[in-house]
Amino acid sequence: MSLDPNPKPLQETAHCGCAGGCSAAVPSAAGIPAASDLAQSDGVPVFVIPTMDCPNEENDIRRAVAGIDGIRSLRFQLSARTVSIDATTDALDAALVAIRKAGFDPRPLTRGADGMPAAAGVTGGMSDLRRAILALGLAVGAEALDFFAPDTPLFMALGMALSATAICLSGFSTYSKGLAALRRGKLNMNALMGVAVTGAFLIGQWPEAAMVMALYAIAELIEARSVDRARNAIKSLLDLTPDTAEVQQADGKWLAIPAGQVTLDIIVRVKPGARIPLDGRVTAGTSAVNQAPVTGESIPVDKVVGDMVFAGTINETGMLEFRVTAAADNTTLARIIHAVEQAQGTRAPTQRFVDRFAAIYTPAVFAIAVAVALLTPWLLGWSWTQAVYKALVLLVIACPCALVIATPVTVVSGLAAAARRGILIKGGVYLEDARKLRVIALDKTGTITEGKPRLVATELLPSPIPESQVLTWAASLAGHSDHPVAKAIASGLDRPANGLTDFIALAGRGIEARTDGQRLTLGNHRLIEERGLCSTEIETRLQAHEAQGRTVTLLASEQQVLALFAVADTIKESSREAVADLHRLGVASVMLTGDNSATASTIAREAGIDDARGNLLPEDKLAAIEDLQRRYGPTAMIGDGINDAPALARADIGVAMGAAGTDTAMEAADVVIMNDDLRRIPETIRLSRSVHAILWQNIVLALGIKAVFLVLAIVGGATMWMAVFADMGASLLVVFNGLRLLRR
Repeated sequence: MSLDPNPKPLQETAHCGCAGGCSAAVPSAAGIPAASDLAQSDGVPVFVIPTMDCPNEENDIRRAVAGIDGIRSLRFQLSARTVSIDATTDALDAALVAIRKAGFDPRPLTRGADGMPAAAGVTGGMSDLRRAILALGLAVGAEALDFFAPDTPLFMALGMALSATAICLSGFSTYSKGLAALRRGKLNMNALMGVAVTGAFLIGQWPEAAMVMALYAIAELIEARSVDRARNAIKSLLDLTPDTAEVQQADGKWLAIPAGQVTLDIIVRVKPGARIPLDGRVTAGTSAVNQAPVTGESIPVDKVVGDMVFAGTINETGMLEFRVTAAADNTTLARIIHAVEQAQGTRAPTQRFVDRFAAIYTPAVFAIAVAVALLTPWLLGWSWTQAVYKALVLLVIACPCALVIATPVTVVSGLAAAARRGILIKGGVYLEDARKLRVIALDKTGTITEGKPRLVATELLPSPIPESQVLTWAASLAGHSDHPVAKAIASGLDRPANGLTDFIALAGRGIEARTDGQRLTLGNHRLIEERGLCSTEIETRLQAHEAQGRTVTLLASEQQVLALFAVADTIKESSREAVADLHRLGVASVMLTGDNSATASTIAREAGIDDARGNLLPEDKLAAIEDLQRRYGPTAMIGDGINDAPALARADIGVAMGAAGTDTAMEAADVVIMNDDLRRIPETIRLSRSVHAILWQNIVLALGIKAVFLVLAIVGGATMWMAVFADMGASLLVVFNGLRLLRR
């Protein structure tokens, strides 16, 4: 299964450029490790940038390398603070130099002994916090001297020294990034703060300049850690996976080794009460397994020989042995986390709007600040010092940091909340657009029904061929197909299979093959009609079974139909609840199935579905989706089979039922339901509506606070430190508002 979105091409996007989580970024002199040690994403080297905290830094990096030939693409993962650089060797070296000149410190992401990525030389941010707190203390001291000390050269010099030291301690990264942005002719938060603080210091407001820079640094660190809570919410699931696995040795003994060193097909044992370290298929034992970390199911699932188990889940009752099917860095849980990280790099519709708005907003406020500084002394009679000070306050307010950060934090929180419930959403655009859905199209088998049909009736038609021979042929053909109906026939007949030749799978119809000198067909009503083998008697028999909601498969030679096999499936109780919930949300439901119309209508009626369309080939399902889009509007398709892939790709949102879904369907889908529970669909729609509401709450909150302080800065008594509190306070408010989604 491949869950990776396509790499994002190198492109320009507009952001304010705030320095969330900034720390002093000292250019690294370290070279690139050997290719064998360098962590790679799809063959592309990965670098960690500790100070890359939000889309603003991503934008700065994109601009820094935009003019370098030989860079094919950049792929950012802000949650991990990494960037994958697909480039030629010379272009990669040039890109790293350009990124360092922009004020960042790209460090190679290497692989540890266990094969998992490990950042080279990444340290925590406590030293930055201590430095910012020390700077704040010095700034408070400078303010105290300004208020209480005598106005003498000695105390003025001491106050200036304290202020300058505070600015140096807390503002290194801000000045570094700001100067890099100004050299490129760009305005970002670092540039605005650098200009504002420097200007305040030069006009004699040095205590306030120091206070502003120190408060800014502390607020940025707090904001960065708040943002990390959202970004790392899903990553906490990795902590559920044990570091070691108990593997079987050649002599039959068991030995605990690091999970990252376990290879495929090794037998692993897990004891009752322990967590399962890797994905695998049970080879011995039975137990109940709590799969909540992967599928969101609250009730343990019974596991027997042949069933799959997933890393991070809890073995509750019995001893299990399983054969490893995925390496530690490729388990289902690891791929879910990787897919969510990739989804965080996509631009949601609201975020694209905010980016465009910020590209206009920041230069506009900067122009207003320049006008205030130059014109108000002439128009309003202000002193030049007063005019410049108010202009500097406007520069601080000009940063749309709260506006820009509001969207990614909310979207990431929504993606993490969904993943915890076993809903894998491959991008913010799908998370936002789910609220717009007006109709849901559903496949039948494995989606609405259990997907485990059983053979309930067998009818042989008159023919010169012995009954045992006919049933053996049917079992042989059915046993060579992966379709659930064919599996049910093979299981129900329980006969040894003959060898087949010239086997052909007929999509949406059935299968055909040659055995015992006969060309045989096992398929649905449509296939038999196409072969011209249908009759009035057969039609009557079919109608009787289909009226009971059964799916009938027919075995035919080149001359006649030999037998009918009626298979029945049961509706999931969760499907009835999900459909009813969708209707309460105002979303219509339609069944699209390759089964006959009578069976489709019966199942739809039992499930409470509005409309049912049967006898559909893959191209018919595709046409049905297009028809629903024209009639209703935004449409989702839910399926789990290869024949659903075209419809999944064409729908506005394609949803694959993950546990039983094929790789093709999961690749084509935008959303994957890991536990095959349709009730996750209305949950997704509700989550989408909540995300949309919080996004606009944050936008209104950020712009409202900006508007109030813009007015106060011009006509009132707003000061620079008040502006910093307003700006960073708004940022923290929108971050905490977005984090509410994690409590879902």
